[in-house]
Amino acid sequence: MHSILHITIQTSTLTKISLLAFVSFLLSMAITPIYTTAAYRYQWWKKQRTTDMGGVASTVYNKLHAEKHKRHIPTMAGVIFVIAIAIVTLAANLERSQTWLPLAGMLGAGLVGLADDVLNIYSTGGIAGMQAKVKLFLYSLIALVGGWWFYAKLDVTSIYLPGIHNFHLGWLIIILFWFVVIATANAVNITDGLDGLAGGLLISSFAAYAVIALIEGKYGIAGFCLTVVGGLLSYTWFNIYPARFFMGDVGAFALGTALGIIAMQTNTIYVLPIIGLVYVAETGSVIINRLSRKLRHGKKVFLSSPIHHHFEATGWPETKVTMRFWVVGQVSAVLGIIVFLIGRYG
Repeated sequence: MHSILHITIQTSTLTKISLLAFVSFLLSMAITPIYTTAAYRYQWWKKQRTTDMGGVASTVYNKLHAEKHKRHIPTMAGVIFVIAIAIVTLAANLERSQTWLPLAGMLGAGLVGLADDVLNIYSTGGIAGMQAKVKLFLYSLIALVGGWWFYAKLDVTSIYLPGIHNFHLGWLIIILFWFVVIATANAVNITDGLDGLAGGLLISSFAAYAVIALIEGKYGIAGFCLTVVGGLLSYTWFNIYPARFFMGDVGAFALGTALGIIAMQTNTIYVLPIIGLVYVAETGSVIINRLSRKLRHGKKVFLSSPIHHHFEATGWPETKVTMRFWVVGQVSAVLGIIVFLIGRYG
């Protein structure tokens, strides 16, 4: 009798969090025409960059994407799923111990990204926007406030590491929280460079963390993750090649921040680099190219960075790069779940 009741409760929970994803998908679909009408009317065009992430003229990138940028593609579409996720979470899945923090982090980072997108859209004389130091300060402030809440309000002072189990950090967990969130947010933003790429990868990442949260019994977090998946499925429908719009910083930083926070809340930062293997590779390729230029008198390791542009430069069509990266993201997401199970229960 007890086991039957337990199964009934589990089924009810799964039904609820599945509905959160479905409602988020439908709400995002409903908001999309409103955004699209405004974006094309007010010309929220994504401007072509003239330099790469190292500050060097991006000749390879410009050659690869010259045709794409002949047509105007609006940015800032991340507001669609950020709004949808926020509405669903506030209405049906707001829990102080589980969903306040990722929701607040997502909204805070989204607002900073929105400001940067607006400055970029209305800039003149090249691509402008918020200064890098100002952005880092604002994102760091959001991450540090989130870290303080994690430490002081949720009373978390240690992290789990396989073989060590609980590694006590005390107040230093605030610094770790800051690092994980900032690193993840920037890595996702760097990855957002091809039609459909970031959307498809983030779907796999949040789906993996939904499974992990379910296994841990953290149903609020699982529900939040699936709410993100639902919103992203709607976004990716329109963002796959040829993209109707781009998510912009408002979407990339919002979801990158939320992903880092969820890794901290599920106490699984050791699997985050596995689940986010593509983000790690993308960021690593940028770092490697920068170091190579400095140490090897301007010579690069990759034809262009992030690495998805390198594969384009070698002759892969954009769609092939995107879909193969999706496959890598899906495999790494499953591998992350396996490593989690072995590390926690093996």
